[in-house]
Amino acid sequence: MLSHQLHFHLLFQNPKKAFTFSPFRSNPHSSLHFSPNTTNLSFPGLKTKTHLNSTMTSNSSQSNPLQLDLTEADLDGFSDVANKLADASGEVIRKYFRKKFEILDKEDLSPVTVADKAAEEAMISIILENFPSHAIFGEENGWRCKKEFSDFVWVLDPIDGTKSFITGKPLFGTLIALLYKGKPILGIIDQPVLRERWIGLNGRRTTLNGGEMSTRACAKLSQAYLYTTSPHLFIGDAVEAFARVRSKVKVPLYGCDCYAYALLASGYVDLVIESGLKPYDFLALIPVIEGAGGIITDWKGNHLFWEASPDCRAASFNVVAAGDEQIHQQALHALQWH
Repeated sequence: MLSHQLHFHLLFQNPKKAFTFSPFRSNPHSSLHFSPNTTNLSFPGLKTKTHLNSTMTSNSSQSNPLQLDLTEADLDGFSDVANKLADASGEVIRKYFRKKFEILDKEDLSPVTVADKAAEEAMISIILENFPSHAIFGEENGWRCKKEFSDFVWVLDPIDGTKSFITGKPLFGTLIALLYKGKPILGIIDQPVLRERWIGLNGRRTTLNGGEMSTRACAKLSQAYLYTTSPHLFIGDAVEAFARVRSKVKVPLYGCDCYAYALLASGYVDLVIESGLKPYDFLALIPVIEGAGGIITDWKGNHLFWEASPDCRAASFNVVAAGDEQIHQQALHALQWH
């Protein structure tokens, strides 16, 4: 998955567009920084391309270089369409928010509404119109692809936090991820009622409604503000594992679903720990959190990875996200998940 030290080789095909590399504005709470000394420009062959070789580092000791053969125009195009998906989903969801509608139970007894289904269909139609060769994996509709395989897979969760949605609490969110060869290169957390949108895009700083975001420094677990959706969602050994972390933090908080991760990316929350998340629950979070300088792994400290395919199952994952590497390591130590 996206790591905390990334090397990007981006090719962009517009030679008329001047490119100037500059570090993101300084933020004393951010562990993320860019070095302009790693920028190289070259013009091979007859077709001019700009090669950007930038190094993104965070306070994480983990390293897994990611090289992409994508143009800057590609990334901008994906971002434009992803924003259209969030716009369309939000328009549907706002029509149903705090209104009367039927609530159904899925096989796992989790609730689903007409808003979930209609919002996902709205997003699917836009993807098919713009990228007909791309695959789609949605929480409500599963896998969809014209071919057996695609390098690009959109992973959609129209309403992450349906229980919050049906009870009128505006702290749910729409999650949109784009995977390229199995790696999330784009992630969106959209809160359609509050009209807040976090966007994480490979090699760029995470933004909230256009403004750059950074996680905050927090070196001690005893000073951390911790979120989890509900303590009742932990099962078996995970109950005690979470309790060990909860007993060490400054303030444990509950609720928010994906909104807690957005708050972490904005520097308001230090730690989020959850169990039993599905791929559509966390893949969009990875670019958002890492693009803000944070860290997101499983409970063993491994990069989160899920391979989408026609026969794939939405397996469950234990997830820990932190704004600072030091409390990430302390949380892993407290979890003792082996």
